[in-house]
Amino acid sequence: MKILKITTISLLLLGMPALLLAGNYGSKTKTSMDIVDTAVSAKSFNTLVAALKAADLVDVLRGDGPFTVFAPTDAAFAKLPAGTVENLLKPENKAKLQSILTYHVVPGRYMAADVLKMSSAKTVNGKSFMVSMSGGDAMVDNAKIVKTDIMASNGVIHVIDSVILPKDM
Repeated sequence: MKILKITTISLLLLGMPALLLAGNYGSKTKTSMDIVDTAVSAKSFNTLVAALKAADLVDVLRGDGPFTVFAPTDAAFAKLPAGTVENLLKPENKAKLQSILTYHVVPGRYMAADVLKMSSAKTVNGKSFMVSMSGGDAMVDNAKIVKTDIMASNGVIHVIDSVILPKDM
């Protein structure tokens, strides 16, 4: 049943970049807030939340999960070339936005200690990103993990400093 749910999500969504969180980055203690509410309350994931809404992914990330989200901050989205975010938010680019966003989500709950044991992680969109260490920093593809283990009722969020893109983008 769990595999069917993940497959259904993958087919419906196709992709999903970094997800949620904000200035205070939440807490490492148990919470009743889901991933979306945690991101909204953080106030530094406004772009991510807007992208989730435009991609119709909010309900998915409010679901049971569990999910591990590698969430880019507003500053991470600002690193993209001018006009990229605005273009992705257009209705005609919904499938591409879903693919990018779901690339930021891994099925299951993986705490930082678990992530550090991986060399790659298969995402909800079906593609895998690389996990590595560079100069003492944990990396997912080209993004540095800057905050870890932000608990949500349906998963965990790790904050990244860049938007990561599937290799075919």
